[in-house]
Amino acid sequence: MTANKPGDPTTLNRLYGRSKGKKLRVEQADLVDNLLPQISVPETGELGSMQLFGDDRAMHFEIGFGGGEHLAYRADLLPDHGFIGCEPFMNGVAQALSHVREGALRNVRLHMGDALEILRRVPDKSLAFVYLLHPDPWPKARHVKRRMMNDGPLDLIHAKLKPGGEFRFGTDHPVYLRHALMVMQRHRHQYNWLCEAAADFQSRPGGWPETRYEAKARRLGHEVWYFRYQRKPD
Repeated sequence: MTANKPGDPTTLNRLYGRSKGKKLRVEQADLVDNLLPQISVPETGELGSMQLFGDDRAMHFEIGFGGGEHLAYRADLLPDHGFIGCEPFMNGVAQALSHVREGALRNVRLHMGDALEILRRVPDKSLAFVYLLHPDPWPKARHVKRRMMNDGPLDLIHAKLKPGGEFRFGTDHPVYLRHALMVMQRHRHQYNWLCEAAADFQSRPGGWPETRYEAKARRLGHEVWYFRYQRKPD
């Protein structure tokens, strides 16, 4: 598919950007080789709470967890909930595995690869939370279709959230911010924006820890925005 053809991440069916960075340390490589297979999502089949955790519990899904700081924080905060995290970047997965080991987190399942592929296998109306924090903004106009904040992904997220479930989105990129707000306007029939005043999206909500990407953005002098959307009842 060329850059000028229409689409979004649900129709492009490929990942963009790097999958590997600097060489993993010996300890990190050991985690990828030994811990990751133990907590990876199954390669086939439905990905419900019973299949992943052996019981009926609230489930959370993070798209692109970066270094895993947010995922580990939330999993430690809510030990009786189940967390699925997807990240294509091996170095980020290795860092997340370190958090899982250090926190002895038994309620986390990881996938190194395409988040949408895994999200499609989650039963409809089964997720309590979906997180999309500081995704790649793809700022060039010809790369708009690569942005995760697009109609296809938002329809999919809506299908997987329980009525009343929450979709959280964060960014420090002004171009991506404007694009995301424009797209979410088209999905007002599916989501309620949990916002009563500007402070609601200018200040980090409780239970939303700072990630390394957010910390980097602040060091660079960027403003950061936080959005919470609730799935409307059917």
